[in-house]
Amino acid sequence: MLHRPPRPDPTRCPPQHGLARALSKLGVCSRSQAEQWIRAGRVTLDGRVVRDPQHPAHGERQLIVVDGQAVHAIERAYVAFNKPRGLLVSTADERGRDTVYSALATAALPWLGPVGRLDKASEGLLLLSNDTGWAAGITEPAAHLPKTYHVQVAGRPDETVLAAMRAGISDAGDLLKVTRVALLRAGDKNAWLEVVLDEGRNRHIRRLLAALGFDVLRLIRVAIGPLALGELAKGQWRRLNPDEVAALDTRKRASTSR
Repeated sequence: MLHRPPRPDPTRCPPQHGLARALSKLGVCSRSQAEQWIRAGRVTLDGRVVRDPQHPAHGERQLIVVDGQAVHAIERAYVAFNKPRGLLVSTADERGRDTVYSALATAALPWLGPVGRLDKASEGLLLLSNDTGWAAGITEPAAHLPKTYHVQVAGRPDETVLAAMRAGISDAGDLLKVTRVALLRAGDKNAWLEVVLDEGRNRHIRRLLAALGFDVLRLIRVAIGPLALGELAKGQWRRLNPDEVAALDTRKRASTSR
């Protein structure tokens, strides 16, 4: 009689990934940075130099060493940062411009990757974390996690413009529309809108409003899902508490909906 081997216990046998992804999931660097380290010959797996970022690896069961130092999973960190206008969301810039990491240089935080993006001219709530699975769930378009923005525009959009924003327009092959939009207040020369997106394209709001004839003067992200920017001062950061981390974990919502 043939006996089938027992199925592996998924709680005791972590999934196998490419080496670069395994490093990023341990929370020590981004996947792109890991790929650079691996190609440069700085990484060994169980004592052997590996130069292929896609080489299979079990980050929790095999010994990964970078520059002679063993790599282990580090404490997960979840940070909210009020990004000022003018900072790039990038680890470095070839032109020497300031980045969000310049502002966090003295914060004594572990490596953190940005959860999504805000362009240089945009402000407001930016999340950073070394939990790549949690971050991917937030940025995954299928999650439809709403992001709320306050947008100052030159001019005074009327209800026809707001309706067009909800209906959407085609721009460079992208359908640009908003989930919700409302007029917050208006003056003689400009107005503030509250805009909600549940799936964003590159420079989504700016492109949409430009196509409708309105220049964006300021764009501030004030909330991601249930997490509001609140009273966090510009240029300051804080760690999220466990309830906030859980509220943004789209993986848990997906598992309970099945």
